[in-house]
Amino acid sequence: MQAETDRYTHGLSVAIIRILDAYVSVKQDVFEALIADCEQLQNIQSDYPVQVRRFVHNLLRPNVDARVFEIVSYAILKPYYGAQLVYWGWSRNELTDEPLILYKTGRTNANDGGINFVMRPLGRFFQVTETTDVRKYFLDIDKIQRFPITFVVKSENSIEDLNSQMQQLAYKAFGVVAV
Repeated sequence: MQAETDRYTHGLSVAIIRILDAYVSVKQDVFEALIADCEQLQNIQSDYPVQVRRFVHNLLRPNVDARVFEIVSYAILKPYYGAQLVYWGWSRNELTDEPLILYKTGRTNANDGGINFVMRPLGRFFQVTETTDVRKYFLDIDKIQRFPITFVVKSENSIEDLNSQMQQLAYKAFGVVAV
């Protein structure tokens, strides 16, 4: 009986390892192709901006891997905010300007419960997600407490539809309109 159990356990572990190796191989191929495409687009971006824009837009489609969506979100948000300045100082006469800088925090799609990006000097956090589960949103809000957070949501729905849906789900979950 022990030999049969060992054979079953060993056979199962071999199958699991083969499945994982195949999964890693497929994911690696997808990312290598993405990198090659991005390198090609880098060379043609000034001559063919419409094609480059279409390529990036396609990377935001709902059927695209969540990791790619997170990477592309960061690639879009970093220069967008980096082109903006905030002014700091103790008085109007002593203001200095500082660019907004977006930092990646942690690993892409680590599924570790962490926050994806943080912006300096404002202390704004960004969470990239595919879910409209408001309980997850409130867990993320609770993690950072009083700091502002922006959710980057991958969805085919309009912003208005998403807001309406989330308000309804929040009311259903918590029963308080103020939420």
